[in-house]
Amino acid sequence: MDRLKALLLSRRFETVITILIVINAITLGLETVPEVMNRFGPLLQVLDKGILTIFVLEVAARLLVWRLDFFRDPWRVFDLLVVGVALIPATGSLSVLRALRVLRVLRMISMVPSLKRVVGGLVAALPGMGSIMLLLTLVFYVFSVMATKLYAASFPDWFGSIPASAYSLFQIMTLESWSMGIVRPVMEVYPLAWAFFLPFILCTTFTVLNLFIGIIVSAMQAEHDAEASADREALATEQGTMLKELREIRKDIAELRALQAGPARAPE
Repeated sequence: MDRLKALLLSRRFETVITILIVINAITLGLETVPEVMNRFGPLLQVLDKGILTIFVLEVAARLLVWRLDFFRDPWRVFDLLVVGVALIPATGSLSVLRALRVLRVLRMISMVPSLKRVVGGLVAALPGMGSIMLLLTLVFYVFSVMATKLYAASFPDWFGSIPASAYSLFQIMTLESWSMGIVRPVMEVYPLAWAFFLPFILCTTFTVLNLFIGIIVSAMQAEHDAEASADREALATEQGTMLKELREIRKDIAELRALQAGPARAPE
C-alpha cells in the first residue's frame, strides 16, 4: 500500500497522467473530423477507451489508498466526477452525454499546480463576486424599468418588456454594436437618450465590471501570498531541523574529542 501511495504521489506518475490527458484531448478533437474518423475511427476509439481505463484505475487506486480521506480533497472529488461522467452510457436518449467526455480534459487543472492556483483564486473570489453580482442585478433592474417606461412605445423589440430591456442593456454593457446598433437609432427618436445610456455604461462597463477584475486579482494575490507564506514556514521549519541536527552533531564531536583527550592525559 505504501508503494502504491508513493507511486500515486510521484512526479513521474503525474507527468504520465498529464501526457495522457493531452493525448485524450487531441483524440476527442479528432473524433469531430469526419475525414479522420473515416480513416482512423476504430484506432481513436480504442485509444480513447484505453486512456479512460487508465483514468478509472488511477481513481480506483486513489480510493483504495486514501479511503474516506479521498473525499476530503476537492481535487480528487473533481477527478472522480470528471471520470464518472465519462462512464455514463451514452446510448439512446443519453447519446448527448458523449459530448461530456471532453470534460476529461479539465483534469489538467488538478494536475498542473499553476492552474490549481488560478482556480483557487477564482474560488476565493466568489464571495466578493456574489456581492458585485447583486449590485449589478439591482443596477440592471433599475435601468431596465426606466428603459421600458421611456422607450417601449417606439422600440418594443428592444425595450418592450423588462427582460427585453435587460437583454438590450446587457448588449450595451458589453459594448457590442451599442452605438450604431441601439443608442443612435434611439437618439433619432429621443435626442436626449444619451443622458440615459452614458451613465449606464459608466456604472456598469467602467465601474462594476472593473470591480470584478479587482476582486479576482486581489483573491489571486492572496492565494499567492498564502502559498508563499506556507513555503517560507516550511523552509523555516526545515532550517530549524537542520540547525538542531547540526548542534547535536557538534555536541557529539565535542564529546568524542573529550573522550580522546582523557586517555591522552592519563599517562602524565
